[in-house]
Amino acid sequence: MHWLPPIGRVLRERLEMEEGAAPKRREPRWLTAGHLEQPPAMPLVITCVSTSHTGTKVPLLSFTSNTHSPSRHKVTSATAQDEGPLGLFAAKRPLGAAPVIRSEKRTYGKPTKPRLGLGAANSPQAAISGVSDTAPLVHNPTPARKPVEGYPLSGLSTGTLLRSLLITTISSHRALLIPALKTLSFLAKPGRTVLFDVDRNPVLHAILRKTFYDQFCTGETAAETRACVQRLKGLGFRGVILTYAKETVFDHLTQSAVEHGKVSGESVGGFDADIEDWKRGTLETAAQIEEGDYLAIKLTGAGRAVTTAFAANELPPQQMQDALDEIATVCKQRGIKIIVDAESTHFQKTIDHVTLELMRRFNRDGTAAIYNTYQAYLKHTPDNITNHLSEAAKDGFTLGLKLVRGAYILSDNRSLIHDTKEDTDNAYNYISQGAVKRCIGEFGGEGSESKPFPSVDLLLASHNKESLFAALKLHQERMKGNLPTVPISFGQLHGMSDQVSFSLLQAKSEGLEGPNVFKCSTWGTMGECLAYLLRRAVENRDAVLRTTDEHHAVKSECWRRMRSVFSV
Repeated sequence: MHWLPPIGRVLRERLEMEEGAAPKRREPRWLTAGHLEQPPAMPLVITCVSTSHTGTKVPLLSFTSNTHSPSRHKVTSATAQDEGPLGLFAAKRPLGAAPVIRSEKRTYGKPTKPRLGLGAANSPQAAISGVSDTAPLVHNPTPARKPVEGYPLSGLSTGTLLRSLLITTISSHRALLIPALKTLSFLAKPGRTVLFDVDRNPVLHAILRKTFYDQFCTGETAAETRACVQRLKGLGFRGVILTYAKETVFDHLTQSAVEHGKVSGESVGGFDADIEDWKRGTLETAAQIEEGDYLAIKLTGAGRAVTTAFAANELPPQQMQDALDEIATVCKQRGIKIIVDAESTHFQKTIDHVTLELMRRFNRDGTAAIYNTYQAYLKHTPDNITNHLSEAAKDGFTLGLKLVRGAYILSDNRSLIHDTKEDTDNAYNYISQGAVKRCIGEFGGEGSESKPFPSVDLLLASHNKESLFAALKLHQERMKGNLPTVPISFGQLHGMSDQVSFSLLQAKSEGLEGPNVFKCSTWGTMGECLAYLLRRAVENRDAVLRTTDEHHAVKSECWRRMRSVFSV
């Protein structure tokens, strides 16, 4: 039984890493084993215990194996016991957390890394129930660092801070950013050889994983994604906005749809494999988040049949409509909100129609389970919102309003977009502050012709600090004055504008709860996420002033920590 201590150490280190702590590499003295009598076909039972300062052995963990071979040992079940005052999890498990952990099925002799997939372990049934064989339950961690008042980035770990310094250094210097953009664009093109395939070249995969991927994405597996989501919540965020990595991008030059991440499936006898694959991936994504989180869905990710219908201003195939109904039903039951992403104006008219129909069905109880996304850089957006407010008032549903500035300036018709950034800023502030005051267009005014403002839930997704804090201040003033307003939340992209996000978290007003702040991210294999990473890099190129400010903020926090170390 000489091989038991190494297995115990591996298990302990793995569990500590899943809890967000660095593994303690020391030979354990607390491992004992009880094995069943022969024949060897019967399972082996291993129990880990801790010895307290009084000499009492406290059970920590027990697991079973279906083989006695140390080279092929597989953990088939693991259960954390009542750990006691000096137990393995005593300093890490939040008060009241469930004491059961299910270990991922993995061979410790030859570790394998489960990839994002849709096989038996990731079946639609597993996704709907929120349980996946490849996604162990992860406890809510406590924050790795205690934030320092007045220093928004003080809550970030040093490793994350240094990675942010690298990324913002590249983003704020065109001499570095342009080559990075060209490299990502080259790698994102389909059909690359093994040398340039990010999923098959381990060196290339490791470089991207430790830089851009870990900065902007949650993980390549269900386990990694859940762990990242819990870390974000441990930093103080109310939740996450999670999306599936598969994308279909519309090429406005060729008037065609180009898919990223996966090869297009076939449509046989009215059954579209792309739509089914998209549905299963979306349900799998929903399984990684919890009540109160947001699931962001990109409808064009469902493939060519959907994009072709949207481009022709037609409803998507019935299979797609049924898939949306199933996804919305599952998320409604679990308390997860759905955001339908805005897309190119080539598709948006039909997307608006489909989303409003979902709102009519699922936003009937005074809160929004479905949100539509509105882009402030489009000149017609205020009028479009007014029309949707009219629909909500007429049919008695809550309008879920997510407001962004805009992301398709390269593909949208330039005449549809505001002429200047200032015009876009003014439109964003008019809509956001108007919603907070419950006064937009003909709704909520004081005149005799004004109409009552319908029920609205507001999500402001922006990296513009001035716009967000203006809306937050107005909302807090109205809450204190008992004036009518709307529920409001804020969101920024994972890995971007952390200074804005953490500043919002610290912007508490006396007598009021802190703002609801969310981080938006995606998950999937490296190849599936490349298009997403490329868009993040392009956004940083187009927002030079913001990325420069981010770089200065990250650099200042690094200097603050260095000074605090050397001053001790």
